[in-house]
Amino acid sequence: MTLVTGVTVLVKIEGQSRPVAQMVFLRALIGLVLIAPLVWRHRGDFARMRAPWRNVGRVSCNAVALGMNFTALTLLPLPVVTGISFTRPLVAMGLAALLLGETVRRRHWAGAAVALAGVLLMIAPDGTAGALPPAGIAAAAASVLFGAMAAIQTRALRGESFVVMMLFYTLGLALLSAPLAALDWAPVGHGDILPLLGIGLLAQAGQYCFLRAYGLGEASRLAPLGYLSILLATAAGWLVFGERPGPSLALGGAVVVLGMLLVRQADHPAARPATCRKDG
Repeated sequence: MTLVTGVTVLVKIEGQSRPVAQMVFLRALIGLVLIAPLVWRHRGDFARMRAPWRNVGRVSCNAVALGMNFTALTLLPLPVVTGISFTRPLVAMGLAALLLGETVRRRHWAGAAVALAGVLLMIAPDGTAGALPPAGIAAAAASVLFGAMAAIQTRALRGESFVVMMLFYTLGLALLSAPLAALDWAPVGHGDILPLLGIGLLAQAGQYCFLRAYGLGEASRLAPLGYLSILLATAAGWLVFGERPGPSLALGGAVVVLGMLLVRQADHPAARPATCRKDG
């Protein structure tokens, strides 16, 4: 989470004078260099690849989500983008019910409604910063929608090698963003090299840490730590960009976290209806 917060800070800085497509392309290009040894080591996994076209669909959704997220970061305060991103699991929940036929309980919908109310509070003007730009809110919402669609594709790819998925993701980002980056390429000066390298390095390292964390620890214990990201984003926005959180931002962030906690509580075994079973 700390590494990803560093990425958001660098994207927000570079995004003031650099096209989003170029940043996405360079982030992917640097990522490809970093994962090349891992791909070579596990090259045999590609012969057992299960669903290449579903991987293409997942990467396409991820590419749009990342581009929209970078756009939102250049237009909105960091905590607002982070708070809106918390609704991605809830949107994925709704899409899973619609597209995959999964059952969603009432407590899940109740938690989703609370989180949505928190987002509305976060984006409402509170007199301290004025109204947020509609383009930024639309970009953040699009990032959530396409990110949720990518999550649905990922869920359908259970059992696929994580190396295959990483390569598809990184290579797909590079290929999809390359034409747009070429059309609107901004010169890279000496002062831009370190920030752009930082975006690629920190993003790939953050992805690796995420995979390692969920490989070593239980998801139910790690997931609540994600709520700390809104605190990291708020601190980074305040210290680096002078984005002081207003009352609506602080209250909305708390309500979003409350909604997510309600959803997680509904997933807890103690909250599920008891089922009868025969012993012996």
